[in-house]
Amino acid sequence: MIYELEDTTKVLDLFKDWQETLIYSCLQKVMGKIYVTEPDAPKSACAFVGCFAFFAGEPNEELVKNKPDGFVIMIPQNEAWESVIEECHSTANKVIRYAIKKDTRFDREKLNSIVSNLPTGYEIHEIDSELYDKCLEDPVTADFVSSFESKDSFLKIGRGMVITKDGRIVSGASSYTRYNEGVEIEVDTVSDERRKGLALIACAALILRCLNENLYPSWDAQNMNSVRLSEKLGYEYDHEYVAYEVDRMQRTH
Repeated sequence: MIYELEDTTKVLDLFKDWQETLIYSCLQKVMGKIYVTEPDAPKSACAFVGCFAFFAGEPNEELVKNKPDGFVIMIPQNEAWESVIEECHSTANKVIRYAIKKDTRFDREKLNSIVSNLPTGYEIHEIDSELYDKCLEDPVTADFVSSFESKDSFLKIGRGMVITKDGRIVSGASSYTRYNEGVEIEVDTVSDERRKGLALIACAALILRCLNENLYPSWDAQNMNSVRLSEKLGYEYDHEYVAYEVDRMQRTH
């Protein structure tokens, strides 16, 4: 049987040394949930937030099979968990993702210079109540806000910057998730506005906003393009890791 764990301190050791802010969000009970099969003395756990599931401790088929409908990215703690995921979800797509170091020292002057290069005809805004609603109108921009349980939750603890053209959101960088000490960055640009430097500008603006609030803007890369974008902002590559995309055909973009 699967249980949602109320006292997340019971699984701190299972996730020990795993530097992943989405896990922090769950452990700190800011957002997301921790699932276990043994609520009193858990030996296995799944930290689930957004569309990400992180598996730690002793490999457990029941936890791996307990997925919501739709697209999920499963992250195994080790090869033993990899085997269980492959057995339970034989059609899952095994991919490589790229972790970025969590101790970046940002150059504010450089970031401000990037933001100043916003092309003529474009505007940059913080995500407010109206822009929150507009984000949800397009699958490309929905992830800027959709991991939060409500609009009120995002407006209270989320952070986001979007670039608009003629009133349309064309690019942005936002908090995919929030943890006590910072945010995990989500960035995207609509297909017809790519290769104009808009994502770089939106990210620089979001990082500056986070720094002004003493929040750390964490970055994790889906692909090498994301790694290269992060490096332009001052981040440093750390290591690659394995992930599994489950029910990929249900991904919205």
